[in-house]
Formats: sequence, structure tokens, C-alpha cells
Amino acid sequence: MTDKRIAVSAWESLFRAQVAVMRHLNTEFPSGELSFNEYDVLLNLSQHDNRLRIKDLNRYLLLTQPSVSRLIDRLTARGIVTKSIDSNDARGIIVETTQRGVDVFRRVALIHVDSIVTHVGAVLDDDELAQLSMLTDKLRQGIDA
Repeated sequence: MTDKRIAVSAWESLFRAQVAVMRHLNTEFPSGELSFNEYDVLLNLSQHDNRLRIKDLNRYLLLTQPSVSRLIDRLTARGIVTKSIDSNDARGIIVETTQRGVDVFRRVALIHVDSIVTHVGAVLDDDELAQLSMLTDKLRQGIDA
């Protein structure tokens, strides 16, 4: 059994590092084209062939289902995504990135990736980044199990 103090200390360290990094990255995020939450929607869609059921998209986002629905409505109104009925299940809604959405996502992603590389990659070397990825993946898999 893990010592509770060590577990809590590790969690606090992870949480505070995430908050500090996110605050810094947010200062450089090109929010004139997309909000960070909109970017997250497009990132997750891009990782799934630019198309997901809204129910599945909800699993990847840090927002409540009603907030995701409103966010998708705003992106639809701007021509960044489309919504359609799932042909396999009429109760389901498919969200798909438009070409305009792909273009906006790419422009924003290039800037955001450079910021991540500059601020995260400058602090950790390649081996440390690989170890961090392995540890955080392991943590997520343990929580999802």
C-alpha cells in the first residue's frame, strides 16, 4: 500500500504543475480565432478522423454535456463544425469538422504547439518528456480501469 502522504504530495505536484503550465500557455494561446475549449473540441475531432458522435466527444472533454452542446452550437454557427443525425442511430448526433474548421485548427495548432515546445520542451529533455508521457498515461489508464 502506498504511503498516503506520498500519494497526496505527488497529486499536488502534478496538479500545480498542470495549472502553472496551462496558465502560461493560455497567455500565448491565439484566442482570437478559437477559445481553448473550442480548440480542445477540434483537437479531439482531429484525432478521430474529424468526426465523432457528440456522446463520444463528451468523454474526451473537460466540460459538462450541456456546455459541450452549447459549444458545438456556437462552432456550427461559425461554420467550423457541422451536426447531423447518426445514420446508424437516429438518437445520436455526429459532429464533423468542416474544411474551414480544419484550416482554423491548423493555424491555431501551429502557434500552440510552438508554445508547448518552447515552454515544456525547454524544461524537460526528450527522455524526461517520454517518462512524463508514460507516467501520465499509466495514471489515466489506472483511473479508467
